[in-house]
Amino acid sequence: MSKSAIEWTEATWNPVTGCTKISPGCKYCYAEKMALRLKAMGQRNYAQGFKLTLQPHMLDLPLKWKKPQTIFVNSMSDLFHGKVPLEYIVKVFEIMKRAHWHRFQVLTKRADRLAEVSPLLEWTSNIWMGVSVESNDYFDRIDYLRSTEAKIKFLSLEPLLGPLWNIDLSGIDWVIVGGESGLKARPVKEEWITSLRDQCRTASVPFFFKQWGGTNKKKAGRELEGQIHDAMPTRVS
Repeated sequence: MSKSAIEWTEATWNPVTGCTKISPGCKYCYAEKMALRLKAMGQRNYAQGFKLTLQPHMLDLPLKWKKPQTIFVNSMSDLFHGKVPLEYIVKVFEIMKRAHWHRFQVLTKRADRLAEVSPLLEWTSNIWMGVSVESNDYFDRIDYLRSTEAKIKFLSLEPLLGPLWNIDLSGIDWVIVGGESGLKARPVKEEWITSLRDQCRTASVPFFFKQWGGTNKKKAGRELEGQIHDAMPTRVS
């Protein structure tokens, strides 16, 4: 089992590794740093470092995990990257369908391609689909997500780089929020976080506050006004 320290999931599965940067949220990508570290350690899946690489030998892995898990798909890549063939995306979806006892969380910044290929994919109820939105310049990703057939749709507002005062949360089942972490972490303001919490309350959308982040994310913690917010989706339509 590839156990994960990510607060909103239990395990990771990477049938694709590597990526390219497309927006400001990618600037200090944690996956890039980790991939280069794994390459230096001789990990064979990262022989190409952070160059996008299909890992077909990893496809069947979730079928071997018998205990039901919540699994983050491609924590080290983006399944909807333009260099991932449609046929390969379909294979990943077929595995997720077969491994019906797990819950799969797929996250992308390439929401335009997601919307383009969505009609060609089988959206079983155990596949949760999300988009990353770091600032209001990328609200269109939410509209692309809304157009898909995914049964659970979620937003990852991390790293949050600015205020998102008026998000249209219609059709959205879950919101994750987090500040950036690392030595060069860009700052997050408390009012940005509390606004999103309040918008979720008004829209009756589960709100998950992942972290304040910063140079020492462990020390900064996860409390918001004295509370831990770790709500998860409950509706499958």
